[in-house]
Amino acid sequence: MEVGAVAAMRYVKDGIKAARLVMQHTKHTMLVGDRASAFAIAMGLPGPTNLSSSESLEKWSRWKENHCQPNFWKNVLPFDSCGPYQPKDNTGFNKGICPEANSVRIIESRTSLIGPRNHDTISMAVIDRMGHVAVGTSTNGATFKIPGRVGDGPIAGSSAYADDEVGACGATGDGDIMMRFLPCYQVVESMRQGMEPKLAAKDAISRIARKFPDFMGAIVAINKNGEHAGACHGWTFQYSARSPDMDDVKVITVLP
Repeated sequence: MEVGAVAAMRYVKDGIKAARLVMQHTKHTMLVGDRASAFAIAMGLPGPTNLSSSESLEKWSRWKENHCQPNFWKNVLPFDSCGPYQPKDNTGFNKGICPEANSVRIIESRTSLIGPRNHDTISMAVIDRMGHVAVGTSTNGATFKIPGRVGDGPIAGSSAYADDEVGACGATGDGDIMMRFLPCYQVVESMRQGMEPKLAAKDAISRIARKFPDFMGAIVAINKNGEHAGACHGWTFQYSARSPDMDDVKVITVLP
């Protein structure tokens, strides 16, 4: 099983190509930050490149004018500005006590941050004519994320996982929540135990929804025979599929 990933990489457009270079030309699994950018450029990818667009700059300017709201900070002051931020209450840490979290408030605040229109994950699984299975995921991350944040995209087993003996899985949604469950690893292992793709995907989604009922996410599962299905929570999800005997791509709609 071969894995390659990059995270928090700037100034290089083709993140998925950089991840493949890590897989093919290093004994590591993941490279991050500026060193990942330097690695990718040294291995022949174009860069450094300014990846900002007029659309993204305009969106960022409007966000700044709105006092950097919404954002991913919590339990900090000031809560209605662009910072710098300080912990709202760190007395629990000083006493060696874990502060009690208001989980309902945290979940509600996330629903305005994660949705179909504010992140751009692409995940693709393929089976070649020899039966080898591969999957890859690429994303720009969550809009207005805190600098340095790494989501589920580069985490093996979270947004993607594959095994020639079983099949593959791709996932998208609220990566900060989903990566806590390694849903794609769960899907592949469930299929290994005999679950069909539809049930495996639904089972993985339901495990997350039991803990975070307001999360948004989706999973696509495919077994080594090419049978595929999806499951989602919090939105209506679409994925596409094509096999050699098909004339065109088929778009499948998955209801929550």
